This record gives sequence, C-alpha cells and structure tokens, in this order.
Amino acid sequence: MKKLPFLLSLACLCFGLHAARGTTVIPPTFDELVSRAEVIFQGTVTDVRSQWTGEGAQHRIESYVTFKVEDAIKGAPGESYTLRMFGGTVDGETMEVSDSPKFKVGDRDIIFVENNGSQFIPLVGIMHGRFHVDKDNGTGREMMTTNEREPLKDLSRLGKQEQKASASEALSPSDFKSAIRRAVRNQPATQ
Repeated sequence: MKKLPFLLSLACLCFGLHAARGTTVIPPTFDELVSRAEVIFQGTVTDVRSQWTGEGAQHRIESYVTFKVEDAIKGAPGESYTLRMFGGTVDGETMEVSDSPKFKVGDRDIIFVENNGSQFIPLVGIMHGRFHVDKDNGTGREMMTTNEREPLKDLSRLGKQEQKASASEALSPSDFKSAIRRAVRNQPATQ
C-alpha cells in the first residue's frame, strides 16, 4: 500500500493537523457531543467506498461511509445516512488522517455528526464522535464501547480523565440512547 506523505502533509497544513505526532483533539464532554451534533443515530455500516475527488491542489481521496439507520436520536438522518470523510485507499494509494475512525461493513455504531460534507472528518471530536455497539464475549450482552473499544461506563467522565471499566459495567445501547435523548430534550431551543 503506497501512502501519499506529500498530500497528507498538505492536507495537514490545510486542516491544521500534525502528521508526525497524530491528530490532537480535545475530547468533548458528553454535553458537548450532544449539543454540537447536528445528527445522532444508531446504525449499521452497509457500504464503504473511496474515490479521488477535486483537481490540482484539491486532488484528494474521500471516503463515503453509508449506514442503515436503525434509530434516529437527533436530527433527521433518514433511512440511510452517508458520511463524507477525508482519506481512504484507491488503487493501492492511501491518504489518511491519523486517529480518524476506520469503518467496515457490518460495524454497528452510535454516531454524533457535525458538518457532514464540509468538515474533513464529520464526527464531533473526530474519533470521539463514534461509539461501537459491541457484545460482551462472556455474556453476549450488548454494550457500548468507545472508538478505541474501551467499555463506556460513566458519561460524566467523557472528555476528562476516563476511568477504565469492565464489560459488565458498560452502558447498554438503550441506556446510552436514553441519556442522549434526555440531553437533547434539555438543550436550549436555539440548537
């Protein structure tokens, strides 16, 4: 797989990222995730495709990640929703933003979306705007995990020094979605 360091460096300059050390993102709190998101939904990835777009200095690879929406929590995502993200692989050439989420068909996630189509990674806080719906291998119980696959336990700790949790302590998808819906209801009417 051939990587394009020059184009990645150019993209990093354009987007203010640091390629050498990875993407630095201040993790949003739970309230910031909910308030900044224009759309929040639970869905399953049905398609991931990448293609070259733009001309000249704007020539880049973009990926399109399509979800079958299972539960619309905020906004109106419709029956399916497609994220447009910077990066991907086409004909063996790869452009990527370090720490950006990697999606594959079959992934089940709860997604917090902002500025889809105009932001290089349209998730609130880049990787922090994606939560996996996983199964506890021991019990088969569905549980929420972060983009890094760490069990999600305490929403008040998001964006702060997070505490490690076991799979048995992780929030269920229904508990997580209930907390999101409560936060949406408590937002000021202007959002």
